[in-house]
Amino acid sequence: MAEQKDDIELVRGSGNVFADFDVPDANLRQLRAILAAEIVKALDKERLTVRDAEVRTGFAAADFSRIRQIKLDRFTVDRLMRILGRLNRDVQIQISVAPRGRSASRRLSSPLAA
Repeated sequence: MAEQKDDIELVRGSGNVFADFDVPDANLRQLRAILAAEIVKALDKERLTVRDAEVRTGFAAADFSRIRQIKLDRFTVDRLMRILGRLNRDVQIQISVAPRGRSASRRLSSPLAA
């Protein structure tokens, strides 16, 4: 069998996959994804089922199922932050704003990020 040589181009991303693919509201989607990932980490760390999370937080089990499935369109940033708060997590967000066309540094950080 002849060797096949693939021409693969490596492209470095910006750190925001939504922006890299020109998805509308990329920064908002990135923030929601980060918050959802922190919720999933908290659930996994405490070995909570969606039903256990519902009892602890007062948010519907279906909400936790959607978060685990990364179906985030129904969630606001505020709602995701409230869920984290009810899971006994603190959220810290740092934002830098610059005019468009310049490289603005937008850092999202959480004390849970490992």
